[in-house]
Amino acid sequence: MNPSRQQYISKSTYLMGLQCQKLIWFRYNAKDQIPAPDESTQAIFDQGTEVGELARQLFPGGIVVAPGIINPDEVIAQTQKAIQARQPLYEAAFVFHGGYARTDILVPVAGDAWDLIEVKSTTKLKEEVHLPDIAFQAFVLAGAGIKIRKCFLAHINNEFVRHGAIDPQKFFTLEDVTRQVSGLSREVGEQLDALQRIIGAQAHPEIQIGPQCDNPYTCPLHERCWSFLPKASVFTLYRGGKKSFALLKQGIQHLEKIPADFTLTDNQSIQRAALLAGKPHIDRPALAAFLGQLEYPVSFLDFETIGTAIPLFDDSRPFQQIPFQFSLHVVRSENATPEHHSFLTDGTADPRPEFMRQLRDALPETGSVVTYNASFETARLKEGCELLPEFKPWFVKVTPRIVDLLLPFRDFRYYHPQQHGSASMKAVLPALTGKGYENMVIQEGGAASREFLRVTHGQVTAAERRRVRQHLEEYCGLDTMGMVQIVECLRRGLEE
Repeated sequence: MNPSRQQYISKSTYLMGLQCQKLIWFRYNAKDQIPAPDESTQAIFDQGTEVGELARQLFPGGIVVAPGIINPDEVIAQTQKAIQARQPLYEAAFVFHGGYARTDILVPVAGDAWDLIEVKSTTKLKEEVHLPDIAFQAFVLAGAGIKIRKCFLAHINNEFVRHGAIDPQKFFTLEDVTRQVSGLSREVGEQLDALQRIIGAQAHPEIQIGPQCDNPYTCPLHERCWSFLPKASVFTLYRGGKKSFALLKQGIQHLEKIPADFTLTDNQSIQRAALLAGKPHIDRPALAAFLGQLEYPVSFLDFETIGTAIPLFDDSRPFQQIPFQFSLHVVRSENATPEHHSFLTDGTADPRPEFMRQLRDALPETGSVVTYNASFETARLKEGCELLPEFKPWFVKVTPRIVDLLLPFRDFRYYHPQQHGSASMKAVLPALTGKGYENMVIQEGGAASREFLRVTHGQVTAAERRRVRQHLEEYCGLDTMGMVQIVECLRRGLEE
């Protein structure tokens, strides 16, 4: 059923329409076919809500308008009553020209005017995302008779370091965007008219897939719109970017059908050749040199971290990755059975001191320390030493021993066609060993972080906490055991 012309377009759906007209048609005409946000996206939404509530403390003593109510007409009616009090308003709503805007914060200022504050859980202004958002609100509010003096973006101060209770004045940066928003808001009326025409159409517009599918956000219809592509499509081309879209425009979907005279990088050419040959590409001298640097005992190490917008612990920054778990498999000698050591913090205290102590005690004093994407683990250890200087002498000795298992795959010294252009652990492990994460309850690092936060800092039963902690141990353990297996496969590959 087509909506009437009077149906409101909210801020979020307006931004959907700017990204893709097909998406906004589905939003109003076939909403049930749009997948619900996945856990990762929902976690971002929840974090945004938490940051938004903290931002209200910048302008205290305000009124929360129509809490828990989603009916636009009721929220608008309550806004009209609340606005008479001339106090800060949180979640006030206005409608104009078919646009419905619910504002984060409105602050009364002199001359019967208001300042509009949009809150974002980012550490900087993202012009292509935030300015159209605020411009939409400014257009609707001005049309509804609200005199706007200035528009601000309240974003997180990336230099903030927690010491005790969070001070909102230090945590947030207020950025005046009045001038940029003023120009954009003039275009909103015409854009709303165009979106209403799309919404009212009998069928969705035919939109070809393109960079807009992932910019500024991955579209919820992505899987639906991209489902026509084969598994080994031109979009698995390593760092394909514009090349992939150019190939599709020429009618080429399959990676193996890329013409021989089409310009590819060396790594892209290796990828294509491996697929055509149906077997791995192996740069034997380079791979032998990489494996030759490994010294026993070889320690395979992986961390899991949390990085919340609002820091949980003193001496930490917004989004700083705080390690809460490690898995360590130690292979003492050739063909030796790997020994497993692990740490998973218990309780809500800062995990870093105990993490660093247990890792120092578990890690052999000699031999190679193998990680996957070593810069991540190295950065966490460096940050741990900044917080706990007593670990610096130990870290200085560990650093030269670190070997990055990502490198032979990133540099295409070894490439298996089943990697589908990716050098990530999640692609490499099943390609080389036939074993992956699909049977794990926790299958990737983001889920590990979310589950740890949920059962450690949320309200769950003791049984649920034990269950999740077991799954966390299994997941992190597979990361390090997987590295052991990858190295074994690389060695066998050299012998074949």
